[in-house]
Amino acid sequence: MDRTQAAHDGATGPEPPAPPVCPHCRLTGERRLTYTGRHVLLEPLLTVPAHLVPGGHRWYVDADGRAWNGGLGEPPPGSVCRIPHRLACPGLSLDDIEPWRWLAAVRAENTRRATRRACEDDFRGTLPDAG
Repeated sequence: MDRTQAAHDGATGPEPPAPPVCPHCRLTGERRLTYTGRHVLLEPLLTVPAHLVPGGHRWYVDADGRAWNGGLGEPPPGSVCRIPHRLACPGLSLDDIEPWRWLAAVRAENTRRATRRACEDDFRGTLPDAG
């Protein structure tokens, strides 16, 4: 899960022996090993209340230093997390990052449902009374 989430999130980090440098802004991030054996590049020295971070972008670091992604579930009350450097990267725009990808999917589904409903309403209004 962490490897897939890191790739989806754009949080993949350069693997050692390469330095933990962002390819977009050239700033150094904090590289952490995940439980899948890959690395993520986190924003250094920053912890954020987890409820403020979009689902899928919440990274936690265990006592042994390994990072894992909290997924889309609701974070525990009062928890803090780390964010991938990509969310704070000055070399990327929000359109490049898409931190609320899940919200875009919900909006697209609601657009589809609203369009279908409008078509159904129009269709009902055009049928002659056959009764």
